[in-house]
Amino acid sequence: MARRHLSAERPGRGAEFAYDEARHRVAYLYARELARGLDVLDAGCGEGFNTVLLADTAAHVLGVDYAEAPVAAARAAFPRPNLEFRQLDVHTLPEAADIRVDLVTNFQVIEHLADPVRFLSAVREALRVGGRLLLTTPNRLTSVSENPVHLREYTADELATMLRPIFSRVELGSVVGSARVHAFDDERRRQVQRILRLDPLGLRHYLPTGLMHFAFAHLGAMVRRRVGDVAEDTRAITLADFEVVMESRPDALDLVAICHR
Repeated sequence: MARRHLSAERPGRGAEFAYDEARHRVAYLYARELARGLDVLDAGCGEGFNTVLLADTAAHVLGVDYAEAPVAAARAAFPRPNLEFRQLDVHTLPEAADIRVDLVTNFQVIEHLADPVRFLSAVREALRVGGRLLLTTPNRLTSVSENPVHLREYTADELATMLRPIFSRVELGSVVGSARVHAFDDERRRQVQRILRLDPLGLRHYLPTGLMHFAFAHLGAMVRRRVGDVAEDTRAITLADFEVVMESRPDALDLVAICHR
């Protein structure tokens, strides 16, 4: 399973990434309440910095990722009796008879996947009857710029159309931000457009993949620093500036779906 090239869920990338870390973490805090007393699978756990939040309330949490290195880091960093990390390709979940859970969390992953329907069908098989999948993915309508590591971004209608044949019931929600968050995004959009004007022929699309990802990561950090210099108030963005609401809103930063088996 593909992972984010630049993991916004990992703390320590610098003050300019406070926005990204908070936006990602708010979904885990929402999931922490849903997870109370349940067996939980975090599909795409990365280095586990947010997966550990689920263990505050869940009976048991299993974090899985396709790569061994982040899983090993998570095991070393977060030893808890009710928290386990395992290297696993989630497409093999139907064959993993020991993995049956009440809640699957899957945050900011499906936009990276070439075959999300296969992935979602595999996740469904890991759910007990009555179980739920909670996922988030960026809202294409509010994305600030193109992202070369995203294979596809979705609108709320497109996401629902993909999910409803797989699950018995789908509820759509939104990650929304404060006025300070919107100011950050408005200025970030302006900075990105300034950079893209330097490539009017779209030559960036012909760069080797590795070089494109490298450039995207470093330009992303530069843009965030510039935003902080221009709109200083955005440097103070925290978790309190984000909220998960269970209604589909056009200003959603991220789409949220609760899918029932």
